[in-house]
Amino acid sequence: MSVATEFRQESEPGTGETTWRTVHRVVFPVDGDTDTLPLYVDFDAARRVVEEDTTSKRGSKTPQLVVQSSQIRSDFILDRRRLSLPAHQRVSFGTYFNAFPASYWRAHTDVQKVRLSIEVDAEATVIVYKSSPRGSSNRVQSMHTSGSTTATCELPLTTFADGGWYWFDLVAHGRDVTLKSADWSVPQPDGFKPGTLSIAVTTFNRPDYCVKHLRNFAGSEDLLGVMDRLIVTDQGNQKVRDEPGFDDAAANLGEKFTLVEQGNLGGSGGFARGMLEAVEGGESDYVMLLDDDVVVETEGVLRAVNFADFTRHPTIVGGHMFNLFERSVIHNFGEGINQYRFQYEALGQERSAHDFAASNLRTTPWMHRRVDVDYNGWWMCLIPTSIIREIGLALPVFIKWDDVEYGIRAGANGYTTVSLPGAAVWHMPWTEKDDTIDWQAYFHQRNRWVAALLYSQYRKGGRLPIESFLKDVRHLLSLQYSAVELRNRALKDLLDGPSHLHETIGSKLAEIRAIRSSFPDAQVTNDLTQFPAVKRQHIPKFGLAPSRPKNYAQAVSSAFSGALRQLRPVSPAAKENPEAVVAAADARWWRLAHLDSALVSASDGTGASWYRRDNVRFRKQLLTSVILHARALGRWDELSSSYRKELPNFTSPEAWGKTFEAASVADEQKPSR
Repeated sequence: MSVATEFRQESEPGTGETTWRTVHRVVFPVDGDTDTLPLYVDFDAARRVVEEDTTSKRGSKTPQLVVQSSQIRSDFILDRRRLSLPAHQRVSFGTYFNAFPASYWRAHTDVQKVRLSIEVDAEATVIVYKSSPRGSSNRVQSMHTSGSTTATCELPLTTFADGGWYWFDLVAHGRDVTLKSADWSVPQPDGFKPGTLSIAVTTFNRPDYCVKHLRNFAGSEDLLGVMDRLIVTDQGNQKVRDEPGFDDAAANLGEKFTLVEQGNLGGSGGFARGMLEAVEGGESDYVMLLDDDVVVETEGVLRAVNFADFTRHPTIVGGHMFNLFERSVIHNFGEGINQYRFQYEALGQERSAHDFAASNLRTTPWMHRRVDVDYNGWWMCLIPTSIIREIGLALPVFIKWDDVEYGIRAGANGYTTVSLPGAAVWHMPWTEKDDTIDWQAYFHQRNRWVAALLYSQYRKGGRLPIESFLKDVRHLLSLQYSAVELRNRALKDLLDGPSHLHETIGSKLAEIRAIRSSFPDAQVTNDLTQFPAVKRQHIPKFGLAPSRPKNYAQAVSSAFSGALRQLRPVSPAAKENPEAVVAAADARWWRLAHLDSALVSASDGTGASWYRRDNVRFRKQLLTSVILHARALGRWDELSSSYRKELPNFTSPEAWGKTFEAASVADEQKPSR
């Protein structure tokens, strides 16, 4: 039996009745990276204690965590499936990648039970645990092995309505024991047909990452068993086909690889092309959208496919995102939409930037409650092709909100999105950049409004218009005039109606970059010695720099005084020398509103910009913002009706096909490098 076949199916010996299908294998990292090891194996003897919650009005007890540190042993890992445990040692597999997310299977499939199979070569004890939605763990079963054998146990899924996981601990007795394999399998129904997928990667000038993808996928026999095609949509001028190693990597994939080259239509254009290629190819049940600059846990791709195979109805299955720079830190556990604000946000603030190395799955109570999401980011997201055929391709918005809108659109058509634990990639975190003040400010503004016009259930978009205007005010107080200019232009285009989306998707980026480049706050200088010396004529009151307002009254007072300052003429001295140096983390309205000029560090640390107050520009941009927001509010119902009516048209394969054709022609006119 081949490895790929073994992963997919196994019959119960001797009965001939139940066919068990492996859906979740226990795996290990093989690169010796101790940063990621806590996501696979937990070496700590976890202790959970209850201490008084001083914030509780009733003095109730709230679980608090005490984690015992221990040495992480990468030398225990033998290969992708095997681990060697020394005598009298104990390890737990109650971890992100190796625990079984029972509540997700309970909620979205008809599976009633799961079977754990563990193969060892010596005397050992296997202790099986389950958790409740509150994070409390319960010992379920203990299995003793006396030698080389495979131990199995069947476990019900009936008690996981709101949350909970299964996992096991392995204890070695008087001699070393090797865990040869372990997996979780579910009963396969009669007539079951496993699905296959195409993987669609969109790239722009990251040919090295794409070649790594090709090598990674070609080297996974199991993944090749379910992958019909890897579709790479190259939208850059540094071509993937020119990257060293491309020819060999592509040859290893053979007919399973498709390279598409087109002009830069952003993430939505690249992913829409991947969707279309997969649907028109006709061989795949699913298409998985994948960012180009991610590190993939290939086992997670297989788990997403297996989970989708068993869902009651076609379901979008997404993966989580871990920090590429802090490998044990997850971005968050679920994404949702605040309908009143019409803004995406983490579902529960405690789920943002959690470090598994500090508190692993077993010692993190909130992680045991199932998180039901509104959408999943397209860093890793599996979409059934049947859904695409019904509701269309991505929204033609270049970048930002395309993944959010698609999840909302799918939900409006009765389809669920699941962010599946155990399926994940590593990606650069958003904290390393601030894309709300660079050229992407245009797309943040326009696309949020487009999505709200399509789906907001609140009159006039709820709180969105006032939040949008106040954000302009904050940018103006922060001397970020380029961002306000782009946001104003976004509203102007929004008012033109839905026809502008396809018409401008290939040309808008160049236009807004040219506009932004003329503003001082957008001009980053890498050599800080080129700036004049810092001098300040008017010293701050009491020698203290402004600090973040502590309450609403302070915020109003600071904003009012800062706004009054914007109306005054700019000090001539501030035009010659910056008044202060402000770190990127401190570049907020309450700090910059009280300066005439400042050197502000770029969020990525590459340089700095010289922000300069411009009282004339402040008044003009503020007035423009007021007028545009008033027009958008006045025409809300008309615009909403127009965008909703045209949604099936501008997300259709026909509309996208014309855009792809135009982009391909434009791309042919550009040099390769």
